[in-house]
Amino acid sequence: MTGMYFKIALNNVRKSFKDYSIYFLTLTLGVCIFYAFNSIGDQKAFLELGKRQAEYIKVLQGLISGISVFISCVLGGLILYANNFLVKKRKKELGIYMTLGMGKNKISKILTYETALVGIISLVVGLGVGIIVSQGISAFASKLFEVSLSNYKFLLSTDAILKTVLYFGIIFILVMIFNTFVISKYKLIDMLTAAKKNEDIKIKNPILTAIIFFISLGLLGVAYKLVIKVGLNPTDRMFLVSIVLGILGTLLLFFSLAGFVLYVLQRNKNVYLKGLNIFVLRQMNSKINTNFLSMTVICLMLFLTISTLATGLSFKNALEKGLENTTPFDASATYYIDEDSKIKTAEESIKELGFKFNPEDKIVSYNEYKLEKTNLESLLNKNAEGKNIKDIVEAMTYKGTNAISISSYNDIRTLSGEKPVSLANNEVLISSNLGEVENTLKNILKNNEKIEIDGKEYKIANNALIGEGKVIKEAFESTGMTNNFFTLIVPDNIVSNLKPIANKININFPKNSNEEERVQKLFNEYRDGIVDLDKYGFVNGYTRERIYEENNGMTNIVLFIGIYLGIIFLISSTAVLALQQLSEASDSIDRYKSLRRIGVSQKMINKSIFTQVSIYFGLPLVVALVHSVVAIKVVNGFLTMFNKPDIGASSLVTTLIMVIVYGGYFYATYAGYKSTVKNALKQK
Repeated sequence: MTGMYFKIALNNVRKSFKDYSIYFLTLTLGVCIFYAFNSIGDQKAFLELGKRQAEYIKVLQGLISGISVFISCVLGGLILYANNFLVKKRKKELGIYMTLGMGKNKISKILTYETALVGIISLVVGLGVGIIVSQGISAFASKLFEVSLSNYKFLLSTDAILKTVLYFGIIFILVMIFNTFVISKYKLIDMLTAAKKNEDIKIKNPILTAIIFFISLGLLGVAYKLVIKVGLNPTDRMFLVSIVLGILGTLLLFFSLAGFVLYVLQRNKNVYLKGLNIFVLRQMNSKINTNFLSMTVICLMLFLTISTLATGLSFKNALEKGLENTTPFDASATYYIDEDSKIKTAEESIKELGFKFNPEDKIVSYNEYKLEKTNLESLLNKNAEGKNIKDIVEAMTYKGTNAISISSYNDIRTLSGEKPVSLANNEVLISSNLGEVENTLKNILKNNEKIEIDGKEYKIANNALIGEGKVIKEAFESTGMTNNFFTLIVPDNIVSNLKPIANKININFPKNSNEEERVQKLFNEYRDGIVDLDKYGFVNGYTRERIYEENNGMTNIVLFIGIYLGIIFLISSTAVLALQQLSEASDSIDRYKSLRRIGVSQKMINKSIFTQVSIYFGLPLVVALVHSVVAIKVVNGFLTMFNKPDIGASSLVTTLIMVIVYGGYFYATYAGYKSTVKNALKQK
């Protein structure tokens, strides 16, 4: 008997491959991506990289391992959701089994065999494709991490294979349990009449529909305004409020959209009665009970996909471009001055430790001061231009105004290979590498404003010495960050009697030396507590090579995680849309037969199918794109602290991925829907 049930299951799976290729494709892609990303730690590029950046590999592997648990839950939910559609479509078939005397436990056994077969096939094919894809990821990783693949070897990750088999095995066991539970709840009459049932329409009052629709737009508007105002700041309560309002607004939008559109179009008879529009609109509205929830989830997943892919790539590019402007020297360090300490400079602290610099090292030491009595805050507010400028001004003028002497500035310029500048006793220069205040500072220069220091007015000499309307934007030290919010460059006599708040050193090493490694080791000893900080003070420093190395590691981690999540979300959302529409096709066969009986041509039916599938795929994508525009704007605002972001290339890549995956699923769904209806209409 078991052999008979297995043969039935095998035949059903063969039919499923023809009728539900999207389902199998989705499972295979899920396995493929899951394996490919979980195997990256064993790829050649990462094995070589681990010798000098092992900590980043551990972080990346740990994050991917943790996120894979979440991904498995997403894929598990997708598979259960898809399986529910498959079982629902086959209710009539299963009902016939019952009329022939087959018990529910026997039907459950058939479904269990089917699930096992599907799981094995998906795992085998998915792992096969995943192994190939993982080699491509290895090449991609080698380019990102700048690791040579001259000794490339084909590698198979047994750990990733075992993890994939384990996670997906658990998912398919849950599917088997789910099928058994669902079958036990079905009644024979429900199975035989399933295709004739529609979802109940919850919204019947058009006025209530309109009210909910406009409330949803209001909630989304408030959410957009809040998140643009607070920026990318998860610690701000309003940021979390904006997320909640955005989710709620999206939910209510899809809850009311079909009913509202139907109500509006019913009042426009020219559109409503044109062609098969009345049929298409009724088709959409009849499924609102199921689709508004899934549409909301799909929209949010698409939103995360677009935002993650677009900003993930631009995040990496912005940081890398920003490094060129924020690391002008081979090494830089800051010594935080303690009034009670005898040591007053970074060089003194380092020499006390017995460390000797290379005689060929070029070193510049300078002090940073705070000017407490200036009119900078009122000057900035008077000429303010840009969003959140008041908050920025408050940060720029906190406990005074940062300042360095003109002689120190000239030393920095000389180390950078530039000529010194002369400054009169009644002149100052303004500098900032924070993009958000550039226009405000340019307004100050344009209006020929003067700065007051201790009650005395000083002329801003940027126009004459630097260039008309130009702000000094060069970094004064290598930090990898645009940390010069605002610094005044003043005559030496202004700071001669002031106590410095910090001492800084900039170093350029001779070519082909091992100074970078020695100096970075020294800086690490300060940070790791090896140096007695009470005795020698704290020197916080980084070499340019270390800054680039850390930036490269962290940004690539962000990029990999973003791509991983983005692709999974994209596959999941499009698969759900496709499965919904294919299930709809099976449920609507009798309606299409009715259309043919009243003389509707196959061409008109195909057009109505195209319109319906386009609307189902288009609505969540359009709303997700609107959400993404706002999100990208917010993220770009955050990225300006590193460098002016350029999302052109990343947007192009994101668009290409969306067209291939989303467009591919759309076409496959349309073709499958049309084929299902066409084949059914051929039958008598």
